[in-house]
Amino acid sequence: MAAAERRPAGGAPEEHRTGRRLAACCAVLLFAAVSVVVGYRVADGDGPTPVPQLLAFLPWLLVPVGFALLLSLLARSWLCLLWGVVLLGLLAWYLQPYGKTGDPIGQPVAELRILTSNVEFGQATGALTAAVRAEKPDLVFVQECDDACARTLRRDLAADYPHRRAVGGGGSEGSVILSRLPLTAARGVRATMGMPAAVADVDGTAVRLQLAHPMPPVPGQVGLWRTELGRLRDAVAEDTRTPTVVAGDFNASQDHAAFRRILDAGLRDAARLAGATRTPSWPARTAPAFGTQIDHVLVSEDFSARDARFLDLPDTDHRALLVDLTLYRAG
Repeated sequence: MAAAERRPAGGAPEEHRTGRRLAACCAVLLFAAVSVVVGYRVADGDGPTPVPQLLAFLPWLLVPVGFALLLSLLARSWLCLLWGVVLLGLLAWYLQPYGKTGDPIGQPVAELRILTSNVEFGQATGALTAAVRAEKPDLVFVQECDDACARTLRRDLAADYPHRRAVGGGGSEGSVILSRLPLTAARGVRATMGMPAAVADVDGTAVRLQLAHPMPPVPGQVGLWRTELGRLRDAVAEDTRTPTVVAGDFNASQDHAAFRRILDAGLRDAARLAGATRTPSWPARTAPAFGTQIDHVLVSEDFSARDARFLDLPDTDHRALLVDLTLYRAG
């Protein structure tokens, strides 16, 4: 009887040790997975699949790190706790907005409202048309505007937006820039999906316009995604003196090195300038509670941004982005 009573008492510490070992192993696995992603962020690279996909949701890596820290406490593993604290510090550092800010030099010469929207294979064309009529932007950048979408926009908005540059195509290939302002042709960026360009006459000032829609970093296409973002960066770097707007679905966030290099070419994120850093734009079905900001309006230092709003349109997996800009001319 005495021996039987001792067995449960003697077994409890062993069960506790087994539970602590299991908790420590789970914590190590979570910390290791997050460390790989954070390591590429520290190294200013995007890495292979699945790193680019996870980098898009970098802020959400706080969740597995926090859970792993709780497991480390249960395991009484001080080494794991130190690992987790270091990861938390790095994530907190990289959650800060990236890129330059500052007020433009010169005199304000024009106000400019810009709307960019990915209409998901043309499905949200009607919703976009209604939003354009309600918000009255000066320039509209439309991605995934198939041939039917392009025809609808021409029929319904031609009176208010008589100027346009487009790349035709079915599915996700088509893209359109609509403008109230006179446009002249410009060489767009060569890509799988349409990325047209133009030069707008904004109260006598030439402004370069470039629509952005590189391939997404899905498995098997990360190299192409990186190449097309690089071509956008090269297009920006070709002329750093002319006021420039690059808008669209970049399929990249500020946590992707390929996107940061576009900013480093001399552009600023209008959403950040207007106080909307990291507001999710995709996927629309879970935003703003969960998502990432991959739809952007990037501007040269000739612009300030007064406001940035993300609009929820039905029938598309992206939120539209509406920004109000002021163009300055150096005195």
